[in-house]
Amino acid sequence: MHKHTPRAILAASVGLGFIATAAHAQSTVTLYGIVDGGFTYTSNQGGKSNYQATAGSEQGSRWGLLGKEDLGGGNAAIFRLENGFNLQTGVASANGRIFGRQAWVGLSSEKWGAVTLGRQYNAAQDSLEPLQVSADTSQYGTHPFDTDDLNNTFRTDNSVKYVTPNFHGLQINSMYGFSNNAGNFAMSRSYSVGASYAGGPWRLGAAYVRLDNPAVDTTGAIPSDNYFTFIKGVTKQQIYGAGGLYDFGKASLGLMYTSTTFDLTPASQHQTYQNAEASIRYQITPALRAALGETYTEVSANAKPASWHYWQTTSALQYFLSKRTDVYIDLIYQRASGAVAAIEGTSGASSSHTQFLAVTGIRQKF
Repeated sequence: MHKHTPRAILAASVGLGFIATAAHAQSTVTLYGIVDGGFTYTSNQGGKSNYQATAGSEQGSRWGLLGKEDLGGGNAAIFRLENGFNLQTGVASANGRIFGRQAWVGLSSEKWGAVTLGRQYNAAQDSLEPLQVSADTSQYGTHPFDTDDLNNTFRTDNSVKYVTPNFHGLQINSMYGFSNNAGNFAMSRSYSVGASYAGGPWRLGAAYVRLDNPAVDTTGAIPSDNYFTFIKGVTKQQIYGAGGLYDFGKASLGLMYTSTTFDLTPASQHQTYQNAEASIRYQITPALRAALGETYTEVSANAKPASWHYWQTTSALQYFLSKRTDVYIDLIYQRASGAVAAIEGTSGASSSHTQFLAVTGIRQKF
């Protein structure tokens, strides 16, 4: 028996060391997702009404993996891989990207914040999107044409993001997206900075985003297959925005303003889209929530008086069958001046100055 004792001791020591290491560097990988499907009626798309089976009306359907490895001392290695898809067809969103919603890896520290690398959200999406009325209603309730990117028309590739620790409710986020273009560092690049605050009854956010020569190729920070199709020849896009929510009792009042300017070719041409939004959310019962929002959008070109105006009313009811499952109905009405109505997210603009949309569906989170 004594001849085997050293081996037994060695095996036990290795085993205990492995257990200690595992306890110190614990890893977790979480599978999560949202499945959202329903039906949409639109009063006028190109002159005809439309009844559609639709997906992602309340939130885009997705599944993802969120990983974290404890490195000790309040430090961790982190990653997120998130796929978006159309529930009605099974097709991947974001032009067929496997992880088109998010794909990043990085390091986080309780003391110093987090640095992540990959395909990520910009500062407007991080700091402003949770405050808009469509965060509690439908994607159709976002601002016309999504020029401020709060409905995630584009995400940023080749990016490095830094987020500060939470300091008494305040967090700062900043990001730079590389062009990956040899000899032209400023081509198809992007950078942004934003701030979020949550304290007491207040939730506040502000952001600035800049894109230089977006969508000139498929390899830059803003690839050409993941950008606006309604506007061409953009040499620079700038987004400014600020918003807030004030909670009192069962209700929340919200205000938001965003301004987006597109510099176009030739250099003397540009367009500006300004959005002003007011909203109220109300928790009628623990299971029933309502929201109402009003958005005014003004579009001007080349510093001249506004050419087009859009008034949009968004209303919604959500009934929660459980913490993870709800059914909903949303009603959106838009009236345009100087242009035809075009509710964001629909499959076609109206042939007149008005457009009405009703959507109902079910959403489940896991």
